[in-house]
Amino acid sequence: MTVSPTLMLQETEQAASVVAAMLKDQKPVFEEIAAVFASRKPALISTCARGSSDHAATFFKYLAEIRLGLPVAAIGPSVASVYDAPLQLGSAVHFTVSQSGASPDIVAMQRAAKKGGAVTVAVVNVTDSPLGNEADIVLGIGAGPEKSVAATKSFIASAAALAGVIAAVSKDSTMQGGLDQLPEALGAVQVDAGNALENILAEKQSLFIGGRGPSMAIALEAALKAKETSAIHAEAFSLAELMHGPMRLVEKGFPIVAFVSQDQAYQHNLQALKHLESIGGNILAISPLDLPWSQIKTPATGSALLDPLVSLGAYYRVIEAVTRRRGFNPDKPLNLNKVTETV
Repeated sequence: MTVSPTLMLQETEQAASVVAAMLKDQKPVFEEIAAVFASRKPALISTCARGSSDHAATFFKYLAEIRLGLPVAAIGPSVASVYDAPLQLGSAVHFTVSQSGASPDIVAMQRAAKKGGAVTVAVVNVTDSPLGNEADIVLGIGAGPEKSVAATKSFIASAAALAGVIAAVSKDSTMQGGLDQLPEALGAVQVDAGNALENILAEKQSLFIGGRGPSMAIALEAALKAKETSAIHAEAFSLAELMHGPMRLVEKGFPIVAFVSQDQAYQHNLQALKHLESIGGNILAISPLDLPWSQIKTPATGSALLDPLVSLGAYYRVIEAVTRRRGFNPDKPLNLNKVTETV
């Protein structure tokens, strides 16, 4: 009997075409944002988001701080919606990342940021939404309806859109070249059924997921997916931080999923993973590089800072298969009877 692909898998596979269309359609918006940065010369970028969107904002934070040298401050939605605190943002540019654009506290934060002096940019899937309608600039991710509970194509498209901002502002030709190659790389991802990562996660109840820099943001997203789809207790750490207190939990066979890119953190990451392996950790890598551990090898984009997005596309496929093997439906939330609010 042929099993129909889940919505999660279908939407993961749509990411390549979504990103290709978004990068083409939003080019004028990238140029508009670059002009704002050139004229305002902001000393600060602020962000507001929740859940997977917040992980996309974290990806953006690393790219902005690495490529622009500008600090990025993540402001919690409750600062405006609950505490009603005035913001003093001056020349800042404020980015709100949201799938629906409808969460009242996210909209309240954008409103507070504008009142505090910032130019506001809504990175949003539903552009005709309260968030989009109130923003100074709307960067539409164009992911279309997302019916699976776990965000996949909307996360990748949001992160790619934010990378497009950095490429435009920095005029970084390597990053722009990586963005040009990103849709093809996403579409070329291949994951064999019953791979080592899938087999191990299907049997485990707890794991660490590690990365560094932009890969750290991807690790956060990967950990969330393990929890919300497969009921696996997953914690994401910087591979630097993992070498301290959290390392105490590593024992023989403890799985550690690592997102590894050929960026400036590469050698540091290798050293950390070798040490974790020496104390019993079972290292499972997702990377475009040839590594000395069980791994899923993913296509490269030509930009090490963007390669983690392709690796995440592979991970989504793995965790979808793991979820089914563990007896769950990746298209329905766990503990459905406990869900009281959709944000």
